[in-house]
Amino acid sequence: MDVVEYIKFYAFVGSALSVGFLIGLFIILKYMTTPYPRIFRHKNEKYYVDAKTQRNIDFPSIDSDEVRNGDVDLSVIVPAYNEEERLGKMLDEALLYLRERQREQPSFRFEIIVVSDGSRDKTVDVAQSYSKEHGTDCMRVLALVQNRGKGGAVRLGVLSARGKYILFADADGATHFPDYGKLEASLQNLVRSGEESAVVIGSRAHLEQESIAQRSAFRTFLMYGFHTLVWVFGVRGIKDTQCGFKLFTRQAASTLFRLMHVERWAFDVEILFLAQSLGMKIEEVAVNWTEIEGSKVTPVFSWLQMAKDLLLIWFRYATNIWRKTPQPKDHSD
Repeated sequence: MDVVEYIKFYAFVGSALSVGFLIGLFIILKYMTTPYPRIFRHKNEKYYVDAKTQRNIDFPSIDSDEVRNGDVDLSVIVPAYNEEERLGKMLDEALLYLRERQREQPSFRFEIIVVSDGSRDKTVDVAQSYSKEHGTDCMRVLALVQNRGKGGAVRLGVLSARGKYILFADADGATHFPDYGKLEASLQNLVRSGEESAVVIGSRAHLEQESIAQRSAFRTFLMYGFHTLVWVFGVRGIKDTQCGFKLFTRQAASTLFRLMHVERWAFDVEILFLAQSLGMKIEEVAVNWTEIEGSKVTPVFSWLQMAKDLLLIWFRYATNIWRKTPQPKDHSD
């Protein structure tokens, strides 16, 4: 067998193995996943504790008839994993803004839902102390039995929300909470123009050059690499997908978080991918942001995990293993 025949033989073998791998991957992913996520809750995750009476009270469902159109104006979902040190400062800033808003606009009603993502420290105790002080009508704690990941925590908080608008905000307080007003104004403009399902996201893109100057070359490389992967695998036209300050109409939140599968760091990208695929209007609004010590993101491992998730998000939707259409019925129980 001459050199040319060797090349042809190994090219054939390589192609056959590649095709076999892709077919095998498709079969595995097809039968190990479901078209729509199965959203299970432990029995202890279906209620919140009234901090004053110690009674267990069931969380509402985002789609329940009694709160279908929003029982309060704003729900703030705060995912928190071992955040006893940083949570209090974030809640103080949020409550200061929201109480001031109530004084200026007495009809304005809000709730904050702190979702403790299987925390092992005193995160739940800190959140419950605020619930006891401010009352469970505006301050509730959803304590997850096991760690699910930030996306899983946000989803269960969203599905328990009563708000006409639903915001998720990071527990570290890195985003200046009063910037909510800018996101709200943008979302209200979209709603007035007929966009019932719309998303407005906080963006740190205007701070990128300053942050690059403070980062190492390796972290800058990882950042640009992640932006490239996001663009390649389907989210176009959005400069900052990862800022933990995103606002949804109730209808958009219900649709997107019931379709979402990814529960770890890349869940933001899946949410925005779904929103674009469903034709929802998305706007970015510049926000003030400060890096806070204690980040749960590890530079190499977290980026590798997100890169893997981005590839799988693209593959599963491209092959229709995961569906983009709204679920025909409630799978949350």
